[in-house]
Amino acid sequence: MKFPSSAVANLLLAMTATSAVAFMPASHNGRPSLAVVKSAVADQTDTNAKVDSLTADIISRLRFREVQKELERRALDTSGTLSAMKDRLREAALGMKPTKMSAENIEGTHVVDGDALEEAFKKTGINFEDTSDPDFEYKNLVKEIMSKSEMNHWKSATRKLRKLTRRFGKASVEGRSIPEDVYMSVLRACMEDRLHGARAAESARKIMELMVDEGYEIPSDAANFCIRNSLDDGPNGTHEGFGGVDTALAMLAACDHAPAPVSIVEDTYAKIVTAMALSGSVDESLHFLRDMVVEKSFTPNLQVFADVARACVSRKDKADAEKVMTVMAYAKAAGYELDSVASTVDGRALLANGVIAAELLDNVGLGLRFLSAAKKAKGCEPDSGDALVSTHSPAAQRASTLLHRGAIFKAAQDNSWQLTVKLLELMLERGLTPSPAVWRNVVNCCAKAEKSRKATSVLLDWVELAKQGRAEKPPLRTFNTVVNVCEVCGEEDLTIKVLDAMKETHDTEGNLITFNIALKRLARSGNTAACEGIIIGMLQGGIEPSVVTYTTAIAACVAEPKKSDIAVEWIKRMRSRRVQ
Repeated sequence: MKFPSSAVANLLLAMTATSAVAFMPASHNGRPSLAVVKSAVADQTDTNAKVDSLTADIISRLRFREVQKELERRALDTSGTLSAMKDRLREAALGMKPTKMSAENIEGTHVVDGDALEEAFKKTGINFEDTSDPDFEYKNLVKEIMSKSEMNHWKSATRKLRKLTRRFGKASVEGRSIPEDVYMSVLRACMEDRLHGARAAESARKIMELMVDEGYEIPSDAANFCIRNSLDDGPNGTHEGFGGVDTALAMLAACDHAPAPVSIVEDTYAKIVTAMALSGSVDESLHFLRDMVVEKSFTPNLQVFADVARACVSRKDKADAEKVMTVMAYAKAAGYELDSVASTVDGRALLANGVIAAELLDNVGLGLRFLSAAKKAKGCEPDSGDALVSTHSPAAQRASTLLHRGAIFKAAQDNSWQLTVKLLELMLERGLTPSPAVWRNVVNCCAKAEKSRKATSVLLDWVELAKQGRAEKPPLRTFNTVVNVCEVCGEEDLTIKVLDAMKETHDTEGNLITFNIALKRLARSGNTAACEGIIIGMLQGGIEPSVVTYTTAIAACVAEPKKSDIAVEWIKRMRSRRVQ
């Protein structure tokens, strides 16, 4: 019998060819680690350096976006499936072109001519008759693949499929077209148990790309299932190190190049956007979010917008914080109204991230606008929307507090006492804790405007919160400020009320300033005896009268009838105590 040279070559190929990259994650034995791969593609300064550092093994380990970046650096086309892009990169970096798998491709393999082999057998008197099925190996592999797939043995099935595609696929010498049901059976086996905890994600991705190369359609349900379940909340969107954003993007690219359109649903895009945002790829997540809203007219769940906004503020960078405004614009374009989104948890999360971004940008007005919008939302009872947004997270609470404090300080500088009081009331309504500096600014602003009643009201509110342990005690100088404005405005009843509050809060009659204020009121009425009593009380309490104290007492002697002798006596006492 005569042996065709192709049969001999294929036999030798099956015996001697080295293994190619498997469908499943490759073993680390004899292969570079992921750190080596990353170092080979990072921090490159010139094209020659990139070409020299990349090897065929490293290129085979690159992820989807890494391959895209390497192609972009070389000004090459970044379209197509991951396998096609890797072939393009190998050709550019290493000069390697895709070749058919044959015995002649294997270096060092000696191929014996079929005629020579036939003649050698004849000389020995040996004749062979081939009665075997020439398609036995092909049929047997297909049978094994289908059997393993039915049992959901995805690892064995993918190994057999890899062997089948290398032996009989388009890249082989025979170049057969492998049936579509073979690919689908293995893909369905990989899809079980949510891609077997994403462990079969890479295998599913490779099968989808092979189906595209064969010209087969990818079922929409299978495509959406594989993309969604290759993503999780691990680093770079992985699940225990398997799958991830790059795997999902590679699957999406395969769907884009399928011969028939693959319908990728809204939830699948949303999962990709969320995974990108959580992994820190802010710009890419914004790009996909825009594509969902503008190009595909989707209306993503508010959680998607909130996740992207959170990613924008997580690094506390002003440039990223500005991108929150872009997220808000996309949310509005999708049909959401900021005045009503606070009625849901995800809407409040979105507004809370907007407040954080406004604080990072030092834009007080914008932050307060977000809180005002939250206040208008209905369905937040018993709390209000702005209170829920302000206390949504520690970061949101801190940002809200800083925004209100900045607004109060600015209003106090502008002597706008009404605005300071309103902002303080909003802080308390929103569950925020004003600092002592905030309280003092509001009280001082009211006192400066000679609004004694409002200053007293704010101070007494402060005292009440201090009793409840929700604020620090007001200092004595704040009591003195309010007592003084009450004296100026002639509010004697308020003066007594403030003095009583001071005694209850600090267990004291006051300090030097307090007594001087009381002396001023008595001196105005010419009550010299009462002035003397206050000064004696000061000395008994260990408070040394100042020059202001004595001059105020002397001023009391000016009122009719004038008491010059008492004034002289006060001057003598002042000199005796060496007060100047």
